[in-house]
Amino acid sequence: MRTILMPTLTLSILLAVPAVAQDAADTVAPEGATGLTVEAAAPVTAENWMIAAANPLAAEAGANVLRQGGSAADAMVAVQSVLGLVEPQSSGLGGGAFLVYYDAATGEVTTLDGRETAPMAATPTLFQVDGEPMGFFDAVVGGLSVGTPGTPMLMEEAHRRWGNLNWRSLFDEAIGHAEEGFAVSPRLATLVADDAERLSVSEATAAYFLPGGFPIAEGSTLTNSAYAGTLRAIAAGGADAFYDGEIAEGIVATVRGAAQPGVLAMNDLEAYDVVERAAVCAPYRGADVCGMGPPSSGALTVGQILGLLEGFDLAAMGPDSADAWRLIGDASRLAFADRGRYMADSDFVPVPTAGLIDPAYLADRAELLAGDDALPEVTAGTPPWDHAALVWADDRSIELPSTSHISIVDADGNALSMTTTIENGFGSRLMAPGGFLLNNELTDFSFATQSDGVPIANRVEPGKRPRSSMAPTIVMQDGAPLLVVGSPGGSRIIGYVAKTIIAHMDWGMDVQQAVALPHLVNRFGTYDVEAGTSAEGLSEALTELGFEVNARDLTSGLHVIAVGETLQGGADPRREGVAIGE
Repeated sequence: MRTILMPTLTLSILLAVPAVAQDAADTVAPEGATGLTVEAAAPVTAENWMIAAANPLAAEAGANVLRQGGSAADAMVAVQSVLGLVEPQSSGLGGGAFLVYYDAATGEVTTLDGRETAPMAATPTLFQVDGEPMGFFDAVVGGLSVGTPGTPMLMEEAHRRWGNLNWRSLFDEAIGHAEEGFAVSPRLATLVADDAERLSVSEATAAYFLPGGFPIAEGSTLTNSAYAGTLRAIAAGGADAFYDGEIAEGIVATVRGAAQPGVLAMNDLEAYDVVERAAVCAPYRGADVCGMGPPSSGALTVGQILGLLEGFDLAAMGPDSADAWRLIGDASRLAFADRGRYMADSDFVPVPTAGLIDPAYLADRAELLAGDDALPEVTAGTPPWDHAALVWADDRSIELPSTSHISIVDADGNALSMTTTIENGFGSRLMAPGGFLLNNELTDFSFATQSDGVPIANRVEPGKRPRSSMAPTIVMQDGAPLLVVGSPGGSRIIGYVAKTIIAHMDWGMDVQQAVALPHLVNRFGTYDVEAGTSAEGLSEALTELGFEVNARDLTSGLHVIAVGETLQGGADPRREGVAIGE
């Protein structure tokens, strides 16, 4: 049986709760209630394999690989290749990614770091003018923000370790779509129109996205022969074809020839490598929530939020409880305070990774949640740490939403969770001659190097990887995957992933209900509630508890697979993603 879940929201009603499908399994608040209303289509179910990704063409490319007996790693290569074409604003060859992989044959969870690196010529004051930090978009647009891409090498490394099918064949569908053309999706057309001014700064970018001076239109056919050529080169020569030779020279020339030139050089591309890192696994409700450690803050911060909540009976409170959201919101604030002080690239600065998710430390911090009202203020804690004498200043680097997420379980039980990005929508707005956009990942570093003479851990340094909030996650129980989850969304990714895990594990929601559940996210004090949804019904209660509340767009892109007797897939109705399973 083949089942496909299409999103139930169109772009024009992006912020509304999705319409109920005929076979929906719904949780609906009573009339007049101020709690959350969850209206969601039933999840996709499958016996053999499942994929959930952000675009139907990309998901179908991965599904075709799985039908041929390909592994989750094989399918990821096909999916990412198509995503870089049809959803170029979010991810692609010019960006980076974090991958979490469960190998069913060994029972091991492995994480691969394909995050971009700062060029060797970068300095700590890269984003300063006369000693003052630049404006965010002043730094983003142009070559200054471009880090060394990691995605092509991550694709190759994952295939080398876990691939079954021929490498060359995995690019066929992406090459076909690039040469024959694909229909511009509503989301892509809208985002191009909204960003037209910035996309105009590069002649090559403008020629592709703004032909004749007008934004590409929804439903129009778009081709990209240059991208097809790049994929053919990688298919024939592997990642080396990207990091050395004509493609690499084109990247460097684009970065250095931009109106705001960067410092990326050929030696940066030649020296790039993917790093295997130990998975960070935090206990929650008898399971282990496993993800990517530093330079990602995702697994640590999600793990801290869940660890802080371990001693509270969220199941009894339920999703309609303002007090449950008080606990979730303040737990998130406490975790983000630690994130801002301690988390950065552990190859450059010591990070108290074990101490931050130490159950005793989190139990002590959780005592701050025992009151009845919102915490008046939040500061970083003091986790157990061999480098306890080291002092870092707090950092609040800006991370704006973009990115994409892929979840896959193959027929052999291997599971893959990968979050992939070029950072801000359309990245640096520079298109390389190879037909792909270049990232603006370096703006994930702190623009300031110190605060009152105390250094900031996430400052720019040559070869360093900027801190990220990407949180690709595999929840493990009894040595096997229980949940494969992740999302785009800037630093709100952490809240989206934590909420989805809580909704499934504490509130018993299936994966589609958990994904569709309206968002409430608190990072730094203000409680963001998803505008146009029943989350706004909790605003008054949260305000009475002492929170400042702000209704706003919260456009996640969650893709989730639950693993049990059958596979259940969920795709975020806020975007264009689908789940496919057989």
